[in-house]
Amino acid sequence: MIKSIHHLIVPQREAEFDALRRFLASIGLSPGENWAGAHNRGAKFEAPAAGVEVGFGEGFPEVSLVMESDAVDELCGLFEHNGARILSPPADQPWGARMFIALAPGGLRMAAFQYLKPPAGRNALEGGLRASGRRFGIVVARFNQFITERLLAGALDALRRTGASEADIELVRVPGSFELPLAARLLAQSGRCHAIICLGCLLRGETAHYDVIVQEVTRGIGQSAQETGIPHAFGVLTCDTLEQAVDRAGLKMGNKGFEAALAAVEMSDLATRMAEAR
Repeated sequence: MIKSIHHLIVPQREAEFDALRRFLASIGLSPGENWAGAHNRGAKFEAPAAGVEVGFGEGFPEVSLVMESDAVDELCGLFEHNGARILSPPADQPWGARMFIALAPGGLRMAAFQYLKPPAGRNALEGGLRASGRRFGIVVARFNQFITERLLAGALDALRRTGASEADIELVRVPGSFELPLAARLLAQSGRCHAIICLGCLLRGETAHYDVIVQEVTRGIGQSAQETGIPHAFGVLTCDTLEQAVDRAGLKMGNKGFEAALAAVEMSDLATRMAEAR
């Protein structure tokens, strides 16, 4: 029986493969299985939901991939920022949605749309990528600063692109990743922030120290979020090598600081919507 389904894209040049891989990671798809064999390379990316759509008649976009969004104008800016060429800017469609079409690296034609009104029968509550009017705290570790500053730049870029103002971003620096949970909790308890973004970088050494720190940092950030009720985004890299960290701080695997900030924006909006729905 079928276990999963995915759309296969095979660029003709390796540079296009790498560019498309970076692009898909940068727009928020979760990296999955990767492989490198004697004759080919591959990478899978996962989305919150996927399926097969079959259409007949007029009005369907001539694209290879279609994505549904809850903030299509912001997503269009994200596409353009990460190397896609916008072929058709966001516009309202006769079928009750707003849509744009883009050409991603590697020649992939994509369409993204947002329903102007939720389709009948849907009863899902989701957060949007709208940061305007909310305050965000960023706690960043100085240890491995070469990496963490890149994560910080990505997080700030994501917040600005989703509408956050400079005055609504509070930055706190701590010595290392072990100190992130306490600073994040203090910031959450201050009542000044709608969401906290935690950024750090841990590299495996030759002792058990790495494993102990990773567990404590992960547990501490999670506990702070659960006990304060303020969303915390986890942007702490846990890598075996410096090369892996560099790839995740703006190169082959996108920028995890950017992704963490998007998660913080979405969760802050979701928390507001859930409070209003009570």
